Amino acid sequence: MSGGNPLRVVLVDDQAMVRAGFRMILESESDITVVGEAGDGREAVELVPRANPDVVLMDVRMPHMDGIEATRVIVGSGSPARVLMLTTFDLDDYVYAALRAGASGFLLKDAPPEQLISAVRVIAAGDALLAPSVTRLLIEEVSRRPAVHPEAVAPGLADLTDRELEVLKLMARGMSNGEIAGTLFLGEATVKTHVGRVLTKLDLRDRVQAVVVAYESGLVTPGNQPNG
Repeated sequence: MSGGNPLRVVLVDDQAMVRAGFRMILESESDITVVGEAGDGREAVELVPRANPDVVLMDVRMPHMDGIEATRVIVGSGSPARVLMLTTFDLDDYVYAALRAGASGFLLKDAPPEQLISAVRVIAAGDALLAPSVTRLLIEEVSRRPAVHPEAVAPGLADLTDRELEVLKLMARGMSNGEIAGTLFLGEATVKTHVGRVLTKLDLRDRVQAVVVAYESGLVTPGNQPNG
């Protein structure tokens, strides 16, 4: 997104009334514009390359192609668009599958309008949206899976410095750059640099993928997940 231009959003939901509601909320903001709508995942896959959005609001359950498969196709195509999953189903299977497919965030449809607007801005800025409830579901899902050797999950883990590993572990707790900076007594700009290096070395798209890697590799486990 170039400076000064509105954030471009595509809405994907099989209910026209839902799309209309999201459009009304988002277009009440001067820095957001809806550039297209799709009624299912198949339409979304065809629309995104044409509409060139910054953010795709993607429903999970839809006919023809669900939101998770559509996300996998869009992300896998190399599109710069970031996907925010929207659903009424706060279920771990959907959360985990969506994050593994490359979604940059996960939000329930009954979230208040200001939270939806904020989520779009956060994801468009290149951050990831992982609410505490979603983090818990991710932890629970990973804890049910068999242990995997870290290098099998992310070969680049061995290339991380001690400080970068610290930053990754705090990212896995859902901390923002500012919170990480406060915990490690670093400047926020320094933390941002470390986060960038972690993502580059692990060849990851964003923070959400980093969190998934941290748990799947065993670098962070549910047993040593601190509160706060």
